[in-house]
This record gives sequence, C-alpha cells and structure tokens, in this order.
Amino acid sequence: MLDNLLVAAYLLPTLFGLILVLPFGKSIGDSLAGRFEIMGTERGRITAGLQIITFFGFAVSAQTFWISSKISEGGDFCSSSAVFNCDDLIGNAELNVDPIFGLSWGIIGMVIFALLLFMVLVLKNEPNGEYTERFLNYGSVITGAGILVILLLVSYEVQEGKICLYCTTAHIANIAALIGFLRLRKLHEDKTLWKAKPSSN
Repeated sequence: MLDNLLVAAYLLPTLFGLILVLPFGKSIGDSLAGRFEIMGTERGRITAGLQIITFFGFAVSAQTFWISSKISEGGDFCSSSAVFNCDDLIGNAELNVDPIFGLSWGIIGMVIFALLLFMVLVLKNEPNGEYTERFLNYGSVITGAGILVILLLVSYEVQEGKICLYCTTAHIANIAALIGFLRLRKLHEDKTLWKAKPSSN
C-alpha cells in the first residue's frame, strides 16, 4: 500500500506537468493564472510544467537509487511475485547499472533531471537571456537521447518479465520533458508569442 502511494506521489504531479506542457493544458493554465502569474502565457505554462516534471523526475530517480542501496544492504522494498516488482530489477547488479561506465541508473537519472531542472529555472527567470536557445537545444537533445535509454531499460523489463513502476515514472518524466522542450523550441521561433506578457484582468 505504501509503495503504491509513493509511486502516485511521483506519478500524479508528473502527469499534471505533462498536461500543462500540452496544448490542451491551456484551459488549466488559464484557470490558475489568477493565482500564479506565470500561467498567464503559453511560455510560462510550459515552463511551469517542465519545472514540475523535472523536479519529480529527479525525486523518483533519487527514490530508485535509495531502493538499490537498500537492496544492496540485504533489505527489500517492493518485492513480490507479481509483475510489478521493482526489487528484481533495481536490485539486479547487472541490469541496474549502465553498460558503459557501470553507474547506477538512479544516479544518472538524478544528475540528468537536476541538470534539466537547472536549465528550466534559467529559462523561467531569464527567458531572453544569452543561454536561452542553447538550453532549449540541450534540453531537447538530452531528453531525446533519453528515449534510447528508456528502450534499453524496457528491454530489461521484458527480459525479466517484471515492471518497475518507479522506473516507468522516470521514463514518463523524460518523455514529458522532451515534449516540453520541443514545444518551447517551437514557441521560441515566434518571438511575439515568446515575449508575450500575461494579460491583465
């Protein structure tokens, strides 16, 4: 039960962030604009969604690293005989590290999402700064490369016949962040929309 609640605590905000970066999230953004000024523009709404996505992507990556550390010490966290079993995947010493450097996927996720969150915060606070276009490109490339990692990790799940919901949440966060960065890049091409100010009520 606690395990399901923890997954929901990471997954639901991530999905909310995804809704904000998608076009149909405008109605939600408009309804929140009175309380949160950043929601008053498309750039602001997408940036806010990305901030939520990358924060919870970092958080769930930290959770997977903690789980792997706990298992390596002889404990267990979410073991069961069911398909949804993160211990068999995160606790697998061969599958839980990248095949090149041997680093834990949890640590890699933490570093990547922390970097993405940093870039999002810079874009939020300095949308017309000198690093804007560079960070939009970096974010798109990093999250795009993440799709290859997701495919590799999903192949591990198929191989083991198990599904790790924490890992899946991190995968969803990466895909959502990719969508967000691509939408921001497209928006940046229209300088009028990019520099638009919230409408005063």
